[in-house]
Amino acid sequence: MQNYVELKYIEQYKIKINDEKDDLFYFFDYDVRTYAVNMEFQHFHNFYEIMIPLDEKISHIIEGRYYDLKRYDIVLLKPSRLHKSKYHQGQARKRLIINFNIPFNMFGLSNDLKKILSLFDKEVPIFRFNLEDRQMLFNLLNEIFSIHHQKMTANYLFVHSKFLEFLYYFYLKQNNNQFEVEFVGNSITQKIYDISSYIHLNLEKELNLEDIANNFSISPCYLSHQFKIITGFNLVNYIQMTRVREVQRLLINSRKQIKEIGEECGFSSFSQFNRVFKKYVNKSPSEFRKNGNKELRNMLRFNVLD
Repeated sequence: MQNYVELKYIEQYKIKINDEKDDLFYFFDYDVRTYAVNMEFQHFHNFYEIMIPLDEKISHIIEGRYYDLKRYDIVLLKPSRLHKSKYHQGQARKRLIINFNIPFNMFGLSNDLKKILSLFDKEVPIFRFNLEDRQMLFNLLNEIFSIHHQKMTANYLFVHSKFLEFLYYFYLKQNNNQFEVEFVGNSITQKIYDISSYIHLNLEKELNLEDIANNFSISPCYLSHQFKIITGFNLVNYIQMTRVREVQRLLINSRKQIKEIGEECGFSSFSQFNRVFKKYVNKSPSEFRKNGNKELRNMLRFNVLD
């Protein structure tokens, strides 16, 4: 049976409706990425994201967990979920990224929208459909591409209506998902990503090399060495960066007091909290909060200091 479904694509083609700060927002980004532009660390944003790899050898890391993807898998990312794409060495690889916001306060539609967007709350938010289901979903995306590309009248309204239709049928087909989490590399690689996921889930706890090594039945020295090789970060830096990311999320999306946020994210003292936050963000938590959502753009340039 044919296993290739053509998704319409022009490199660097973009569809944008409104801005990410708006209640209704769409950004379709048809482009390529290479190993050289891999993000250093995971990031988050305050809009929904759909990522569809159009080539092989693309992976995704979501809250510390590593997933190998196949062409035409569909990754769903809800706002504030830490993630990054990983493009392997070699040729540039095509992908489609769809960023969007949809207002929940549309009269009579709120409950239905929340139900459909619950797709993004899955513990493993990755979908792999058979040819028939995939073709139906991709035909809707292709209609969006064609109408916008032809610059037809009221094409923005068409994009919105067709995308809602895409989400609706996606919701109906969700139980046909064939994606299965596969073993990652060798046993130590798998264990390291299990550990990085554990860190994301336990930020409020005291996390140190010895305790983590004991929990995962691995020597501290070997863990430290392998963690650096596999993730590119030493364990302490990884823990700190993950805590800082969670702090950033709470500073932007909650009204909790800054000291309370630091405690909730596992910092042992307020002075340590300020010092570590400034190390990675180059400003204090209070300065970061003042700028609010503007800081999200800067997070894509999140510099790691060794």
